[in-house]
Amino acid sequence: MRQTWRVRAVALVALGAPVIVALMLIPLRSHLNAGNNALILVVVVVAVAASGSRLAAAVAALIAALSFDLFLTTPYYSLRITHRDDIITDVLLLVVALIVGEVGARGRTYRTLSNQRGSEVASLHAMTELLAEGESPEFVTMMAAGELRQLLHLRDCRYSRDVRETAATRVTPSGEVLIGSVPWATWKFGLPTNEVDLAIRNGGRVLGHFHLTPTPVVPVSDEELRVAVAIADQVGAAIAGGATTSA
Repeated sequence: MRQTWRVRAVALVALGAPVIVALMLIPLRSHLNAGNNALILVVVVVAVAASGSRLAAAVAALIAALSFDLFLTTPYYSLRITHRDDIITDVLLLVVALIVGEVGARGRTYRTLSNQRGSEVASLHAMTELLAEGESPEFVTMMAAGELRQLLHLRDCRYSRDVRETAATRVTPSGEVLIGSVPWATWKFGLPTNEVDLAIRNGGRVLGHFHLTPTPVVPVSDEELRVAVAIADQVGAAIAGGATTSA
């Protein structure tokens, strides 16, 4: 739900912000030249591009060019442009805004991926430390459930000792999500159904399961799923090590 509202908010800003700024520049038309007005509108597109959405940046660039034409060039409030220099400025505004918007969107995407990978590494490191310190399997399992909730944006994560597969939707050892035998695009649609099974394995044996309750329509990357499988495998190592010690 939060993701949906964010997308809507970015779309509204992309559509409305260039128009609002162009309207605010109307009283200054006699004081600012066309180049200055265009530069201000490019700044608006950069601000929209900071959201990380290429589509929003492109829409903002197009709306900025149309707003410049409509409100800031003669004849005013018409899409006709009488001066050759204004035509050139409008075209350059659109091209520059598109380029800058794309660069800004890519930068935001790269920063997001970098932060995400840092979080994934931290999750694995935390689990590795627990194993190295010889924590009990119960404590490792509890901490792993918390890490999985954060990593996969879950509403809930429950551990079960039952070695049988109990959900039709599951995460494979390679990090792929299957509904029955059909692959699911989690990077686009998020985890499906009300419950997803993540098996806890060690040495080829299933030692239990994590039952994942997803947050609807929140994307989960392939890398995040592979990290989740690695965390489950570390829990499997803790459980197997605990059983060996008890024996």
